[in-house]
Amino acid sequence: MNNDAPARNSTTAALALLALGVVFGDIGTSPLYAVKETFSAEHGIPLNAENILGGLSTIFWALMIVVTFKYVTLIMRADNKGEGGIMALLALASSAVKNSSRSHAVILLLGVIGASLFYGDAVLTPAISVLSAVEGLEVGTAAFRPYVIPIAVIVLVTLFAFQRHGSAVVGALFGPVCALWFLSLGAVGVHNIIQNPMVLWALNPVYAFGFVTGHSFASFVVLGAVLLAFTGAEALYADMGHFGKRAIRIAWFGLVLPALVLNYFGQGALLIINPGAIANPFYHAYPDWALYPMIALATAATVIASQAVITGTYSVTKQAVQLGFLPRLNIQHTSVKQIGQIYIPSINWILLISVLLAVIGFGSSSNLASAYGVAVAGTMLIDTILTFFVIRYKWGIPVIVAAISTGFFIFVDMAFFSASLLKVFDGGWFPVFVGTAIFLLMVTWRRGREILIARLRQSSVPLEAFLDSLMRSPPVRVAGTAIFMTSTPGSVPHALLHNLAHNKVLHERVIFLTVIIKDVPWVPPDERVIIEDLGNNCFQLTVNFGFKDRPDIMQVLDQCREYELEFQPLQTSFFLSRETVIPSIRYEGMALWRERMFATLARNASSPVEYFNLPANRVIEVGTQVEI
Repeated sequence: MNNDAPARNSTTAALALLALGVVFGDIGTSPLYAVKETFSAEHGIPLNAENILGGLSTIFWALMIVVTFKYVTLIMRADNKGEGGIMALLALASSAVKNSSRSHAVILLLGVIGASLFYGDAVLTPAISVLSAVEGLEVGTAAFRPYVIPIAVIVLVTLFAFQRHGSAVVGALFGPVCALWFLSLGAVGVHNIIQNPMVLWALNPVYAFGFVTGHSFASFVVLGAVLLAFTGAEALYADMGHFGKRAIRIAWFGLVLPALVLNYFGQGALLIINPGAIANPFYHAYPDWALYPMIALATAATVIASQAVITGTYSVTKQAVQLGFLPRLNIQHTSVKQIGQIYIPSINWILLISVLLAVIGFGSSSNLASAYGVAVAGTMLIDTILTFFVIRYKWGIPVIVAAISTGFFIFVDMAFFSASLLKVFDGGWFPVFVGTAIFLLMVTWRRGREILIARLRQSSVPLEAFLDSLMRSPPVRVAGTAIFMTSTPGSVPHALLHNLAHNKVLHERVIFLTVIIKDVPWVPPDERVIIEDLGNNCFQLTVNFGFKDRPDIMQVLDQCREYELEFQPLQTSFFLSRETVIPSIRYEGMALWRERMFATLARNASSPVEYFNLPANRVIEVGTQVEI
């Protein structure tokens, strides 16, 4: 008998409950607006029983194909040591084709575009979710209409202001509140289906096929609204590392999918009986006595969905910084127990301002819905393309099998993405603008760092030759340890040259420390440190981190005791080179305006002291100017 089985099952059940809020918060709030937008009169499709069945069938099979078959069945298998998400998939795919420079460049480009679109999604999710929940007040009485946007703004400002305290307290409520939310979705769906059970015919895919082919161009346009039903599907993959595949799949098949389908079908049953309910079919599906409790529950659910996206934004940003696509940022850890709970002040407030601009600028969930689809569909398409590279090159699957297994999903994603592009001038420009701005920042920073390191290498001196020459007539050796942090191993750090030039001394022990971020989420402790003895009490210390690790140098120095290299904090000094970037037209590089952008980003990057957890009173920074 396996005594661990009950404990394991209990843990899985607990994780599945927590996943309801964090993983399914976004897709779980889609019923607030998906049916309303799918059957909008603007599409020119008559609101009759046949078309309602067709629309419901399209929503159902979109959930099955995109979420169940693509993400739950296929993409969740492409994990990077248990981790998921666009950055993890980018690292996995790029490592699979590292021997092909062309494929590697394409994958990096796709990954950066996908990550950039994620930020557009992160702006719109809190905006449309909270606003659509608060709009339920208009169903009760039109007198609330002038207060919808102010109330939504208050909710959002409160949510973002709370972020600095961490999400642990609210996180404990995520699961139970969302469980109640999904149960209420399913219950009201059953209530309305019983009154009009003919909607169950929508399970037949023939209705979906007729709906997406039988209305000429309008059938194509309406796909841009149908995709609202599965926004947030990528969260299943992105949060896989936190909850595990098993817990996410149990939550999806056990509660989330049935609740969503029942609610969508219930809204459809209501519309067949009462087409006038199209003004807000979600809230009209509830009896009058349940309206205001559901508004409160919907607001709580949308806050949870927003919290999940905000937390995801912090995580993606941290990974982008680690992988070298963004400059160092002030990352605060809000929990001593959970390393993944972080808070990034600059991202938080930029995100809040962007969300408020979206809420006030678009003014309604319907207007926001037009903007929403582009970022979501684009990210999902890129996920599928990157998965092809993993299947083909990482798993070694024959190209024909890899093409067939992903080709169908790429076709479906392309259909939804193309339909969403039709909304570019109706609001879709907003996430495109946000994504383009982030993309430009990422590629400029990445390219700027490459140019900067190349320029430093050109003017650097080989380390081994320099040490050999130096030790022939060594300077005065003073007590203590000097750690020179450098991004160019094998070359003499500028900080060492300046220290010798000005102080005329060399410490008793000298460490050249280089931090390398690997294309894996976590690096095991036994693979973290590599020490090379350079002679004369000089050492090259290479430290490996994963893109989800916290780069804590002091913790690494403690670990060095295992390698018979012990550090006394009060006898150790850290020497850092701080480069001031000078844009110039003298060298080949980027356009001058991009070089100026890179210089601005470099100037405003957070201090390496905070980023690497160095003791501030033991750090000496030496400045140097570098033209690029």
